[in-house]
Amino acid sequence: MKSESYEWRREKDLSIIPEPNGALMAQQDQKQTVTWSRVGSTHQSLNDVVTDALRQAILMGEFKPGQRLPETQLADLFEVSRIPIREALRVLSFEGLVEISPRKGARVVSLSPEELGELIELRAELESISARNAARYCDDATKAAMGELLKKGGQAKQKNDIETLRQLNGEFHIVLADAGKNRYLRNFMQSLRDRTYWVFSNISDERVTESWAEHAAILESVIAQDEKRAATLAANHVKQVGRAVLEEIS
Repeated sequence: MKSESYEWRREKDLSIIPEPNGALMAQQDQKQTVTWSRVGSTHQSLNDVVTDALRQAILMGEFKPGQRLPETQLADLFEVSRIPIREALRVLSFEGLVEISPRKGARVVSLSPEELGELIELRAELESISARNAARYCDDATKAAMGELLKKGGQAKQKNDIETLRQLNGEFHIVLADAGKNRYLRNFMQSLRDRTYWVFSNISDERVTESWAEHAAILESVIAQDEKRAATLAANHVKQVGRAVLEEIS
């Protein structure tokens, strides 16, 4: 693979990747646009670029839970050798997105309802800590950022703009984690959200609106620097969404 600096876009047929039962992905010749940058333009190593691309593909649902991830087909998909693919799979296995079996190879992690319930329980506790810290350390810059987020959310809710609310719900977690000023908690929370992204991203439009209302209440509590209320609302929010998700998949 050449190492010069440039970006490329290429349509890839993801139907070459087998499903767990050995059949090809039932995408009926759909093409998936894969976008990533050459090493020189991103100042990332090839391993990092491939890992980021594969991570995003999994998080966006291009590879489904339980789906096999053969090194050969992935190497063809990304037009790289098997070495960076193998490294990417190893990294993503540590992140909990991929499981690797000596006999069966790699596949996207598929969580049982029990496992998902345990992750939701843990996430509720950590989101509570994150919200409490955000309220404790909330400064003028954070208040301004949260105020702007509340303004955008209010406008989107008024217009019933579900897609914008989905996006703002995602931004909420980033803003809240940054406000908590604990890099270790922030990074662990991101990993935890990644592991459950595919589930929470499929919630109903009604739940999206409800989630924004709950997020808005948390933001208002953080701005008011009410640590106890912010922590309680954050934990309750995750539990409520978790119950809705578990009901849908059970």
